Amino acid sequence: MSYQRPDARALDQIRNTKITPNISPYAEGSALIEVGGTKVICTASVEDRVPMFMRNKGIGWVTAEYAMLPRATNTRTQRETQRPAGRTQEIQRLIGRSLRAVVDTQLLGERQIILDCDVIQADGGTRCASITGAYVALALACRRLLRQGVIKTSPIVSEVAAISVGIIEGTPVVDLAYAEDSTADVDMNIVCTGAGNFIEIQGTAEREPFSREEMDEMLILAEKGINRLFEIQRNALAG
Repeated sequence: MSYQRPDARALDQIRNTKITPNISPYAEGSALIEVGGTKVICTASVEDRVPMFMRNKGIGWVTAEYAMLPRATNTRTQRETQRPAGRTQEIQRLIGRSLRAVVDTQLLGERQIILDCDVIQADGGTRCASITGAYVALALACRRLLRQGVIKTSPIVSEVAAISVGIIEGTPVVDLAYAEDSTADVDMNIVCTGAGNFIEIQGTAEREPFSREEMDEMLILAEKGINRLFEIQRNALAG
């Protein structure tokens, strides 16, 4: 008997996903992304300065910070008040890399855009949701800079979105909720541009190693899921 998903989704079906743009009246760009039970607030803040290592180069910078509220999960998580934990650092670096990959920083001028991704409810796939939602916040911030005449050309060269795939009971599936992610034999996160190019492939066999054929199956599932996310992003930005 083939694997049956807890929420009765098809193996290639992503969770119900909604992106609500402009949820913050103060940020230059913002969005709330809901992916099943996972909810992330993404804001884009523009600063007329860049980090020390980028100064006097005439180009901009895009970076990200990621955090999870203490009760975003079933049990309270300690607030990271001193410095980000290793997992948090890894995730925010991934978000930053993913967004920088679709931005021409020369067109930004010497200014920085900071993407803050705050998880208010977690049910698996928080890093993927953060990347997908942060893109919308970034696009909205760049639109504002264009309207204000701060920049002449949009620095965004492509879309970007991310999704998880995995193998459960020998079956490849897409967009794992926590109940699936916590028991998966293989867990993989895929970040892809609108042109179909990969930015990142993070994959781990939690139990048995996986084959090239299984990896190809997961990449096909990821491509289909990410194309659906691009549609959702476009609809959010068209509103």
